[in-house]
Amino acid sequence: MRFLLPLLLAAPLGGCALEPAIGPAMVLGGVSLVLTGKTPVDHAAGWATGQDCSAVRWERHGPWCVPPAGPPAPQPYCTRSLGSVDCWTAPPPAAAGGG
Repeated sequence: MRFLLPLLLAAPLGGCALEPAIGPAMVLGGVSLVLTGKTPVDHAAGWATGQDCSAVRWERHGPWCVPPAGPPAPQPYCTRSLGSVDCWTAPPPAAAGGG
């Protein structure tokens, strides 16, 4: 036990060797957060899990990772008819045939 005490007390001194790497890592994390809304850890977790991970969402009391959003709903095709507007989820047959 006496052998471990000096090692435990000296462990925080090892942080001095890492100091030059902390600045660029913080800049990288800040730039990533501003440009994408995610930290580098979020990007790595999202790549590893296949989900959308965000520490910002987690800080706002939401889940850290959520399944990716599905494709958006198709835009309706709308045409004017007599007195109203008609909309379809697929192009009307006359528009698809070209004539």
